[in-house]
Amino acid sequence: MKIFSLIIIVVFFLGCSNAGKKTDTSVEMQNFEKGSYGYDLETLQKNEKPIELINKNARILLSAKYQGRVMTSTSAGKSGKSYGWINHDLISSGEVLKQFNPVGGEERFWLGPEGGQFSIFFPAGKGFDFEDWNTPASIDTETYDIVEANEKEAVFSKSIELVNYSDFHFQLEVNRKIEILENPVLEDELSVSIPADAKCVGYQTVNTVKNTGDKAWEKETGLLSIWLLGMFNPSPSVTIFIPYKTDVESDYIVKDDYFGKIPEDRLKVRDGMIFFRGDGKERGKIGIPPQRALPYLGSYDTENKVLTIVKTNIPEAAVDYVNSAWELQDFPFKGDAINAYNDGPLEDESQLGPFYELESSSPALALQSGERAAHTQLTVHFEGEEEDLNGICRQVFGITVSEIKNAF
Repeated sequence: MKIFSLIIIVVFFLGCSNAGKKTDTSVEMQNFEKGSYGYDLETLQKNEKPIELINKNARILLSAKYQGRVMTSTSAGKSGKSYGWINHDLISSGEVLKQFNPVGGEERFWLGPEGGQFSIFFPAGKGFDFEDWNTPASIDTETYDIVEANEKEAVFSKSIELVNYSDFHFQLEVNRKIEILENPVLEDELSVSIPADAKCVGYQTVNTVKNTGDKAWEKETGLLSIWLLGMFNPSPSVTIFIPYKTDVESDYIVKDDYFGKIPEDRLKVRDGMIFFRGDGKERGKIGIPPQRALPYLGSYDTENKVLTIVKTNIPEAAVDYVNSAWELQDFPFKGDAINAYNDGPLEDESQLGPFYELESSSPALALQSGERAAHTQLTVHFEGEEEDLNGICRQVFGITVSEIKNAF
């Protein structure tokens, strides 16, 4: 009886000592350094229960709260570098912004087009100015359902309704599968040999959209596209590089005036390769038309010796892509297959990031009622000595990281 009474007393005092305190559902804090995967993991664990995909030291951090987003990844365990850009201040604040919540994430699911008469980001009758731009809640703030999750893969889903600038109503179901891949699979996917000393993490996402409405999606009323955007940490030493086809004709090689013309000292086009600064210091966006697009794009961070490669699926036959330019368009289905964005100050000197983005889009989705379409993307980070990364880069792109870092 004395032992039982003692237990009651202890429980009582423990309860009193915790009264009024917010319950902490996270694991025990280990005080990881900012910039590490562990730091980002602990930040999210204070806010939700994220999902981790794990393959030895390779780890990927996923969030159902943020639309099945890949928040970040690492190739070296919890103490390793975190490759995705995460907005810790915004997440920790719990604040929900009106236009767009840039919480970060190295691959987020979006839908296009962003601008034009079929835009899903601008309301009918408004101009295409930043103050009128609003991200639909279904790809910004709404939580996605977890269909299944284990240490190797996770599947998320969401039923969505959208209205475009031309007042067409879309009903759709999104399914997003994310899988961490082992090195032999990555070698096959990229047709490379990964050096033993190079650290590596890679994952593939399969993103499926189904037209669940009773009307077909047609050009006359507007089409959607699957749009994947990766937000990464900028630095003065980051260079984005995108190969393009040189043996075809197109209206342009690279669109460089989304937010004003990009200066020549920030964008170089030569010898089948586009080089673009990813320093997060000046806002600019580029696009590659489908006729010129190849299935690879990447970035190299000279300071941290991190090579990032994105592989996407580009149809061989000519197809339509939605146009996301912020204007009423003469050609709403002559858009880009590949994009890259460098963040920088807005006109009022505020800034969303800083970060830079690597992006890919599916073709325009002319889906009948009940029909599905998918867009697949592979993201791989390599970290190591320049000699090892040179070999990987040469095998995939035909150039070395040494050439990339000397592009400007």
